Amino acid sequence: MAHNHNHNHSHEQNGTSGKILFTILLNIGITLAEVIGGILSNSLALLSDALHNAGDVVAIIFTYIGNLVSKRKSNHKQTFGYKRVEILIALFNSVSVIAISLFLMYEAFERFSKPVLIDGLLMMIVATAGLLGNGISAFILKPDSKSNLNIRSAYIHLFADTLSSIAVIIGSILIYFYKVYWLDPVLTFAIALYVIKEGYSIIKETLDILMQSTPPDIDLDKISNSIEQLKLVKNIHHVHVWRLNDSDIHFEAHIELCEDISLKATQQIIVEINEMLEHDFGITHVTLQPEYNFCKEQKLIRHS
Repeated sequence: MAHNHNHNHSHEQNGTSGKILFTILLNIGITLAEVIGGILSNSLALLSDALHNAGDVVAIIFTYIGNLVSKRKSNHKQTFGYKRVEILIALFNSVSVIAISLFLMYEAFERFSKPVLIDGLLMMIVATAGLLGNGISAFILKPDSKSNLNIRSAYIHLFADTLSSIAVIIGSILIYFYKVYWLDPVLTFAIALYVIKEGYSIIKETLDILMQSTPPDIDLDKISNSIEQLKLVKNIHHVHVWRLNDSDIHFEAHIELCEDISLKATQQIIVEINEMLEHDFGITHVTLQPEYNFCKEQKLIRHS
C-alpha cells in the first residue's frame, strides 16, 4: 500500500480569527440598533434586517468556533482531524438563515394584508447605519470566503444583509415621501427569497461533501485514462474520490500492474501518479494499492 499526503493547500492565516471576532462585535451593535429602530419606526423590513443580523451574529460565532476547532491536530480518535467541523457549521448556518427567511416571509404576508403606519425617516437612518456595518463586515470576510466554505456561509449572511439594508433604505425613502407602506412587506419578501436562494447553494455543496460525493470538477474517466497511459499500468479500479472539506480532495484506488515488478519500480510508478494527480487535477491526498493479478473485479467503481 502506498500513501501520500501533500499539504500544499492554503490554510487560514492567523489574522482570520481576528477578522471574524471583529465582525461579531460589529454585528451585535447593528442588531441592537435595528431592533430599537424597527420597533420605534414600526418597520417590519427593518426588524427583518435586524433578525437577519441576529442570525449573522450566531452564524459568525459558529464560524469563529469552527475556524479554531478545525486547526486542532489529528489524533488516534480523529485521524482526519477536525476540518469537517467547518462543513457542519456551514450547513447549520445555511439552514438557520433559510428558516429565518421563511418566518419573515410569513410575517410579511401578514403585514401586507394589514399595512401599518411607518416612520420612514427613522427607518432610513437606522438602515443606513446597518448598511455601513454590514458592508464593512462583508468586505472584511470576502477574501477568505473564496477558499473556505465555512467563512463563505457567514459572508453570504453578511452580503445578503448588505443588500437588505440597501433595499430598506430605498423603501424608507419611498415610504417617507410617497407613503407607500405596502412596500415594507414587499421588500421583506424579496430579501427573504434572495437569502433562501443563496443558502440553498451552500446546503447543496455541504451535503455533497458530507455524502463524500465526487467533487463536481473531477472527471473520473479522464483520471483513469491518464493513469492507464503510464508505462506498466494495466488499469485502475475501485476508485474513491471525496472532499474532507471544501478544499482538501482525497483519492484512493487500486492500481493493476502489467508485470510483477520490484517494490522500487512500483514506488516510482506511485510517484508519477501522485505528481499527475496533483498537477493535473489538484488532488493532494492520495492512497494507492498496487496489485498484480489480485482483484477479480476490476471495475472503475466497485458496486457494493
